[in-house]
Amino acid sequence: QVQLVESGGGLVQPGGSLRLSCAASGSIFSINAMGWYRRAPGKQRELVATVTSGGSTNYADSVKGRFTISRDNAKNTVYLQMNSLKFEDTAVYYCNAFLRQYGSTSYYNYWGQGTQVTVSS
Repeated sequence: QVQLVESGGGLVQPGGSLRLSCAASGSIFSINAMGWYRRAPGKQRELVATVTSGGSTNYADSVKGRFTISRDNAKNTVYLQMNSLKFEDTAVYYCNAFLRQYGSTSYYNYWGQGTQVTVSS
């Protein structure tokens, strides 16, 4: 079994900052990419940022320059530092990991339960 547990969401004023964390645990052999996605009310889930095991990052245009994704491979944990938050960043943020379990030869996507981020004055 694999679990992804997110933390760090909450209510913040425009221009403020939040840091999300996501720890993967369980029977994990190897993690390839980890990332964050979000779903705003009435919209489809969208990519926010991803980071590979080698540290290569990718960001949605809407968050470039404001959000920073990072990863601690030893802890199987991914972070998302969110600065200069805007109203339109309000969403449920989901952690994702593309990983391989012990006893498996394939990689699969796993998802966290989501954490709410609300930007409001």
